[in-house]
Amino acid sequence: MSIEEILKSGKYHLIDVREPMELEMDGEIESALNIPLGEIQDRKEEIEKLEGPKIFFCRSGNRSGKAVDFFRSQNLDEIYNGGGYVDVNNALENL
Repeated sequence: MSIEEILKSGKYHLIDVREPMELEMDGEIESALNIPLGEIQDRKEEIEKLEGPKIFFCRSGNRSGKAVDFFRSQNLDEIYNGGGYVDVNNALENL
Protein backbone atom coordinates (compact mmCIF):
# COMPACT_ATOMS: atom_id res chain seq x y z
CA MET A 1 0.00 0.00 0.00
CA SER A 2 1.38 3.43 -0.91
CA ILE A 3 1.66 6.41 1.45
CA GLU A 4 -0.96 8.23 -0.63
CA GLU A 5 -3.42 5.32 -0.30
CA ILE A 6 -2.89 5.20 3.45
CA LEU A 7 -3.42 8.96 3.78
CA LYS A 8 -6.59 8.76 1.68
CA SER A 9 -7.94 6.06 4.01
CA GLY A 10 -7.82 8.52 6.90
CA LYS A 11 -6.71 5.73 9.23
CA TYR A 12 -3.08 6.30 10.11
CA HIS A 13 -0.69 7.87 12.61
CA LEU A 14 1.96 10.37 11.55
CA ILE A 15 5.15 10.32 13.61
CA ASP A 16 7.61 13.16 13.11
CA VAL A 17 11.10 12.09 14.21
CA ARG A 18 12.65 15.58 13.87
CA GLU A 19 13.91 17.54 16.86
CA PRO A 20 11.51 20.13 18.39
CA MET A 21 13.68 23.03 17.17
CA GLU A 22 13.29 21.76 13.59
CA LEU A 23 9.51 21.93 13.92
CA GLU A 24 9.78 25.55 15.01
CA MET A 25 12.10 26.42 12.11
CA ASP A 26 10.64 24.36 9.28
CA GLY A 27 7.00 23.91 10.25
CA GLU A 28 4.98 21.00 11.51
CA ILE A 29 1.92 18.91 10.76
CA GLU A 30 -0.59 19.45 13.58
CA SER A 31 -1.88 15.89 13.60
CA ALA A 32 1.63 14.39 13.81
CA LEU A 33 3.10 13.03 17.01
CA ASN A 34 6.61 14.40 17.56
CA ILE A 35 8.99 11.72 18.82
CA PRO A 36 12.61 12.63 18.01
CA LEU A 37 14.63 9.72 16.63
CA GLY A 38 16.78 9.62 19.78
CA GLU A 39 13.65 8.86 21.85
CA ILE A 40 12.23 6.13 19.60
CA GLN A 41 13.55 3.18 21.61
CA ASP A 42 12.45 4.67 24.94
CA ARG A 43 8.97 5.38 23.57
CA LYS A 44 8.62 2.08 21.72
CA GLU A 45 5.59 0.91 23.74
CA GLU A 46 3.77 4.18 23.09
CA ILE A 47 4.20 3.69 19.35
CA GLU A 48 3.33 -0.01 19.46
CA LYS A 49 -0.02 0.84 21.10
CA LEU A 50 -1.07 3.00 18.14
CA GLU A 51 -3.50 1.03 15.98
CA GLY A 52 -3.23 1.06 12.22
CA PRO A 53 -0.52 2.26 9.86
CA LYS A 54 2.28 4.39 11.25
CA ILE A 55 3.98 6.81 8.86
CA PHE A 56 7.32 8.16 10.01
CA PHE A 57 8.86 11.29 8.52
CA CYS A 58 11.68 13.74 9.19
CA ARG A 59 13.46 16.44 7.17
CA SER A 60 14.73 14.25 4.32
CA GLY A 61 13.60 10.68 4.98
CA ASN A 62 16.92 9.48 6.41
CA ARG A 63 16.02 9.50 10.12
CA SER A 64 12.51 8.24 9.44
CA GLY A 65 14.11 5.37 7.53
CA LYS A 66 16.15 4.51 10.62
CA ALA A 67 12.98 4.56 12.75
CA VAL A 68 11.23 2.28 10.25
CA ASP A 69 14.20 -0.11 10.21
CA PHE A 70 14.17 -0.25 14.02
CA PHE A 71 10.46 -1.07 14.25
CA ARG A 72 10.63 -3.61 11.47
CA SER A 73 13.49 -5.30 13.36
CA GLN A 74 11.06 -5.45 16.31
CA ASN A 75 8.51 -7.21 14.06
CA LEU A 76 6.05 -4.31 14.14
CA ASP A 77 3.70 -4.25 11.15
CA GLU A 78 2.20 -1.37 9.22
CA ILE A 79 5.32 0.80 9.46
CA TYR A 80 6.06 3.20 6.59
CA ASN A 81 8.68 5.81 5.71
CA GLY A 82 6.84 8.89 4.49
CA GLY A 83 10.10 10.61 3.62
CA GLY A 84 10.55 14.28 4.35
CA TYR A 85 8.21 16.75 6.02
CA VAL A 86 7.61 18.54 2.71
CA ASP A 87 6.69 15.23 1.02
CA VAL A 88 4.12 14.30 3.66
CA ASN A 89 2.72 17.81 3.89
CA ASN A 90 2.31 17.98 0.08
CA ALA A 91 0.64 14.56 0.02
CA LEU A 92 -1.84 15.68 2.70
CA GLU A 93 -2.60 18.89 0.81
CA ASN A 94 -3.26 16.95 -2.40
CA LEU A 95 -5.84 14.58 -0.91
